[in-house]
Amino acid sequence: MNDDRLFAVKMRAAREGAHISGAERIVKARDIPALAAALAERALHHSKGVPDEIHVKVEAAENIERLVSLPVSTYVTHTPAEGRAVAARLLSSAGITRIDEILARFSETYGMRGAMLLDADTLERLEPDPERGVRATYMDAVFNGQDARCPSGDVRKKNHFAEAVVLATKVANAPGIVGEICVSDDPDYVTGYVATKEIGYCRITTVKEMGDPCGGRIFLYRGPREGVAETIEYLQKQCVLVEGVPDVPTKAATSAALPFEEVLRAELREVAEQGLLRVCRERPTEMLSFASNDYQNLAGDPRLKAAACEAIQRSGAGAGASRLVTGTLPEHVRLERHLASFKGTEDAVVWATGYMANVGTISALVGKGDAVFSDALNHASIIDGCRLSRADVFVYRHADMDDLARQLDAAGPRRRKLVVSDAVFSMDGDLLDLPAFLATCRRAGAVSMIDEAHATGVVGATGRGLTEYFGCKPDIILGTLSKALGCEGGFVCASRTVCDYLRNRSRAFIFSTAPDPGAMAAADAALSVLEAEPWRAPELRAKVARFVAALNAAGVECSTQSAIVPILIGDERMACEVSAALEREGVLVPAIRYPTVARGAARLRAAVDAGKSDADLERAAELIAVQRNRLLRG
Repeated sequence: MNDDRLFAVKMRAAREGAHISGAERIVKARDIPALAAALAERALHHSKGVPDEIHVKVEAAENIERLVSLPVSTYVTHTPAEGRAVAARLLSSAGITRIDEILARFSETYGMRGAMLLDADTLERLEPDPERGVRATYMDAVFNGQDARCPSGDVRKKNHFAEAVVLATKVANAPGIVGEICVSDDPDYVTGYVATKEIGYCRITTVKEMGDPCGGRIFLYRGPREGVAETIEYLQKQCVLVEGVPDVPTKAATSAALPFEEVLRAELREVAEQGLLRVCRERPTEMLSFASNDYQNLAGDPRLKAAACEAIQRSGAGAGASRLVTGTLPEHVRLERHLASFKGTEDAVVWATGYMANVGTISALVGKGDAVFSDALNHASIIDGCRLSRADVFVYRHADMDDLARQLDAAGPRRRKLVVSDAVFSMDGDLLDLPAFLATCRRAGAVSMIDEAHATGVVGATGRGLTEYFGCKPDIILGTLSKALGCEGGFVCASRTVCDYLRNRSRAFIFSTAPDPGAMAAADAALSVLEAEPWRAPELRAKVARFVAALNAAGVECSTQSAIVPILIGDERMACEVSAALEREGVLVPAIRYPTVARGAARLRAAVDAGKSDADLERAAELIAVQRNRLLRG
């Protein structure tokens, strides 16, 4: 055999028929055995898994065309949305329109063995076999003046960059091709590119999230239909060697420098494509609502409204200053005393919102060098409080006291250790095992804190929360005035020392205008209602039990320990579709999606309140079952 002859060596690896890895080289005959072995070894070490099939094909490389590499530029982007916005701008500059529609077609490319071939103007797919796509093959780079590369070094380590430049150069020179856009399908590689003859190879540093296996290539064709076959023949059969391919990207990079609002629009488009876009809208008034956290139906209670009006007449619409200046009004003092009495503590402090109470408390109690421990399913306000505290954050598995104990021990000696947990978990409706939680904290000498936002007014014999239900108390009880109490604001109930410390150290308390007196007086009245009508919490829980029983009877598996009834759907878009279908029937049950819950754990979150009749509960359960089952069964 003539050792100077060139051969195309191609490797394709698959598992259970699904593509895992592919690569090719054009080499001299003497290098074929070493290269074939190296490519097979590379296939066995791919991030997508171990293949059960590896095919290595060797063919003579004939009629070789030599091309000069496209000029390379790099655009530094920081988010997938920003990267796609840059790609859109680059394609637009090359005379390609309908960019958003082209980018949306990437939802169809994952799993294709080749690229999608689109008419650049009509977006009609032109591949003869849409499942296979069009595969650009028979190509390699010329390095160091040699006719072909040799298999020196570890070819298991794929040079994404050099291989992409080679492919893009061949594609850009194919007849009728006006552009290409690529998103790597390698989970460990987030970079993509846009390429045309006019703009060259434009590398974009971030076009998807790390770990995302989705990707693909789209070739954009402009020309007569009878020219498509020639284009595909060139892409799939013409042997090409590309000269001047850089082995690594140049260090010089171009800032994406997109206009501020263009970046924001791009990120919003990406959120919308994922089914995660949120909008504010006025609350529907003619709906049967399972969306409110007003569990005791007190927001519209005449007694609360009257108390708020009287306070506004007496003290004004606003406090006018922070609490430590002149903002402390009689309404604040009365409410704090009433909260302490209601929760059985020495003192209480109120904030303008429950979010501020969590952030302000956690960041005041622990700081740099301390340790704070948080349940994996805690509310965002707890998570943000932990992050902002600058303490070392340890997240333990949901409701796993053994894991909490291990992490408390692993943290070692600290000035302070604070453990924070929701009392009722807001997306699952389950209760914290408070006795086990307190025992774990005490053994480690850690301060215990629970957030009773969804427990107050719902849990316990008279609605005083998880502490009443279990008959024991943590060091700090946090809560909100905006759920079962029907008002707005947040609070902490604790010892006088802790409360005095928070008044002096909580920046959210010190540097915020005091909550308005109307809300404080209404919350005070709500506590009085719960005290005067202790039957409210047990009656609410009975309604919840009837609702869950009706759902189970209709074939919807669910359960709860609170007024929150989660109905798992899984897919984000499907959850939104079920919610929208229910709304058309006059029932409001919100879809909860990422990032509120984990990806793939989307759900309907039905909140039961005291105003629901048995007929309301039965109607809602029936409609939820019908719409959920209809969509899940396709």
